[in-house]
Amino acid sequence: MVSNAVAKGANDRQIAIIVSRHTPVTTIDNNLLRSVFLKKIFLDPANHVYVPVNLKPDSKLRRDFTLAVIHMDEPQLQSYWNRQYFQGISPPFVLGSQTAVVDFVAKTPGAIGYVRPCYVNAKVKVILLLTVIGALADAAPEHCPSDGRH
Repeated sequence: MVSNAVAKGANDRQIAIIVSRHTPVTTIDNNLLRSVFLKKIFLDPANHVYVPVNLKPDSKLRRDFTLAVIHMDEPQLQSYWNRQYFQGISPPFVLGSQTAVVDFVAKTPGAIGYVRPCYVNAKVKVILLLTVIGALADAAPEHCPSDGRH
């Protein structure tokens, strides 16, 4: 389960949904976010292309995001993309690290991604902050680097 509320001290249980700081979008709701990442919606209301970006499938943050927002586990999601492929729809780009996601989102018009809040910098802005609660929060989270370097 996911909450849009920000719980104090829950930073390691949060997922920041980010866009470029130059993007006019300031907020997104869970349903629209799901549709963007499933590529059911391709354009924002101003006809700008959405470019969703994922972390690698073995990333805990991706698993948290996928279960909480997409409501699928990795095998279900893979099956979904196999079906979409035959309709000419490719899955979101996949990047190897949260730092790479921040850099890609900052430089790519329409890009939208997710990272732990400690990875957010001045090049991007948070349009939704999710707090993972319940069963998803029980597993040990991926923590931010302790030395501040990403």
